Amino acid sequence: MAGFFMTLSPAFPCNQCGACCRLVSLAQETQFLDRGDGACRHYDDQNRLCTIYDTRPLVCQVEKQYLLNYQQQYSWWEFIDVNRIACLELEKMAAQPAE
Repeated sequence: MAGFFMTLSPAFPCNQCGACCRLVSLAQETQFLDRGDGACRHYDDQNRLCTIYDTRPLVCQVEKQYLLNYQQQYSWWEFIDVNRIACLELEKMAAQPAE
């Protein structure tokens, strides 16, 4: 299966802020990863890294999600733009103090 997926260029511009990993409870597609506090059970808070990055779920793999589910709807550049908007919103939400 690894050979099935082509490399998209440019790569998705992830800044590794971890906001999407700390807010998995917000999306129905990622709620199964919630460790109970809204964050992914595979997210290392101290290092701000995924502990299973090489074997992370498909929903966490932006390029593969595009190829499998969105390439008929968006160009790769449009998909990057839509996801960057979502990333910025998640970053804002993650920066807000917990109530």
